[in-house]
Amino acid sequence: MSEQPLNPSPAGTPDDAAAGTAPAAPGPSAPGPTGSTAADALPLPAEPASDALFHEDDALSDEDAALSDEDAAARRAASFERARRLRQEPRFPGGPAADPAGSHHERRIRSFQPRRSRVTTGQQESLERLWPQWGLDIDGKRVLDLAELFGGLPVVLEIGFGMGEATAQMAADDPGTGILAVDVHTPGQGNLLGLAEKAGSTNVRVANGDAVILLREMLAPESLDGLRVYFPDPWPKARHHKRRLIQPDFLDLVAPVLKPGAIVHCATDWEPYAEQMLEVLTAHPRFENTATDGGYTPRPAFRPLTRFEGQGLDKGHVVHDLLFARV
Repeated sequence: MSEQPLNPSPAGTPDDAAAGTAPAAPGPSAPGPTGSTAADALPLPAEPASDALFHEDDALSDEDAALSDEDAAARRAASFERARRLRQEPRFPGGPAADPAGSHHERRIRSFQPRRSRVTTGQQESLERLWPQWGLDIDGKRVLDLAELFGGLPVVLEIGFGMGEATAQMAADDPGTGILAVDVHTPGQGNLLGLAEKAGSTNVRVANGDAVILLREMLAPESLDGLRVYFPDPWPKARHHKRRLIQPDFLDLVAPVLKPGAIVHCATDWEPYAEQMLEVLTAHPRFENTATDGGYTPRPAFRPLTRFEGQGLDKGHVVHDLLFARV
């Protein structure tokens, strides 16, 4: 939730990161405190993330060698059908769907890898109890009525919120702004819901799924008052730069759904990615740098110091904020 360089990969030619494998947490690839998921959010759709994935090699055991071709084919079909049902079943009753967009998935390069790490009892309870009220799946089947969803508040989209601590703090500090927070990390979704309830914040909605589908199919033109992308995965290896979220194609999707004057706020502790962000945003005709010198901006008071950011600062990393207005 964040996700995406949007350049499509030709069918049948999966990207460098093997399609269909069990997703790995992006943290180890990033040298700093990066760790957002949705915004770095868009895995190849061949096999949506699930706690139980089956592959053809797994479906056949040694016993299958003794089966007739017809019986072996029937066993394979049963295994694949069981895997399909598991991928579509939500992990928690009434909670976020395992594969919300379904047939809307395309074969394209994605910037996130969903993680299915352990969900605590408290996070599970928050998901099961609060998701029907404050959660939504990005299914690509409808255009959201943000005025109804947030009671008429101006709405800022946040792509990739990790465990949700900073998001919950911003929501509590500014109850007059709605935050539509997108991510694919189930523990983080439950954690944010619980933190918002504990703070008495009713201005947060948690969206589960692919941020690109949300931007492209579920938001009305000029419906957002801002976009926040904090510490997306920098994909530091050169061959993975195409997976970075902030790319020209992504900004092409963002610009139409932002109101004139709306702010795109990015932050990263990875210097080469900060330079790319600055270059890409500066070059886009629909955005204008709010920094008078055309460079970076000091951290605004409304953006809390995140846990990931603190870890990076302890390691000597420099954090850059970029604030660009939609023109």
